[in-house]
Amino acid sequence: MIKTVHISNIGRVRSVNEDSVWVNHLPQGYTVGIVADGMGGHQAGDTASRLAVETMARDLTALEADMSTEGLRAALSDAIIHANDVIYKEASKNEKFHNMGTTIVAILLAGASGFIGHIGDSRAYKITNDEVIQLTEDHTLVNELYKSGQITLEELKTHPRRNVLTRALGTDAEVSPVLDPVTLLAGEVLLLCSDGLSNLVSGQHMSQVTGKLDVPLDERAERLLQLALLAGGDDNITVALFELQDLEEVAGASIKEWDS
Repeated sequence: MIKTVHISNIGRVRSVNEDSVWVNHLPQGYTVGIVADGMGGHQAGDTASRLAVETMARDLTALEADMSTEGLRAALSDAIIHANDVIYKEASKNEKFHNMGTTIVAILLAGASGFIGHIGDSRAYKITNDEVIQLTEDHTLVNELYKSGQITLEELKTHPRRNVLTRALGTDAEVSPVLDPVTLLAGEVLLLCSDGLSNLVSGQHMSQVTGKLDVPLDERAERLLQLALLAGGDDNITVALFELQDLEEVAGASIKEWDS
C-alpha cells in the first residue's frame, strides 16, 4: 500500500494560489498524483492549473483495472494531452485567459510501479534518508543554457530568467509530454512539487526532512512547506509525498482492527 499526503500554500508574497494538486487512491488499485503550477496573469494561471488537474483526474479515475504497463503509460500521456487541449481551447475563446498555461508533473502507479509524466519545471524526486534524485528535467531557458555550456550550475540557480519556460501545458495546440518509468521501493519516498519548493529548498534539506521514515508523512510534508516559507515563500508552494507502507505495519494494523 502507498501512503500519500499533499499540501499547498499561497506563500508569503502572492495574492492567489496558482498551484493545483490532486492525489488519490483509485478503486481500480491505482495511485495517482498531479501537481500543476499555473501561469498567465490574473485568474489565468489558477484557471489553467485547475483545468489541468480536473481534466486529468476525470480521465484517470475512469481507467479500467489491471491495465498493462504500456496501457498505463498511454493513459497518463493521453490525460496530459487532453488537459492541454482543454486549456488551449478555453484560452482561445476567452480573452482574459489568453496565453494561459501551466506546468504539470503527475504519477500513475499500479502497486509500486508506474510512470511519471511532466511538462515544465514542476519536479519529481526520489528520496532516501541520504540521497535525493531528481527524476524530471526542467523545461526552462536556463536549463537549456546550462546543458549547452553557456552558463554554470551556480549561474543556473540565480539566473534572472530562471523561471522562463520553454514548454508548458496549454500554450500550444499540440504538446508531447515526457514519460518515464518509476518504481517505489521500501525506504524510498516520491516527491512531486512546484518550483515554490524546489527553488527555495535544497536537495540536501529535502533529503534530510523527507528521508526521516520515523516521522509521520504529513509532518514531513509540513516541514518541507515551512522550510520554503522560512526561505522567503516568494511563490506558491505545493508538495505531494508517496511512500511504500511497511508490510509488517499493515499486518499489525489489520490484527489490531480484527482484535477490536
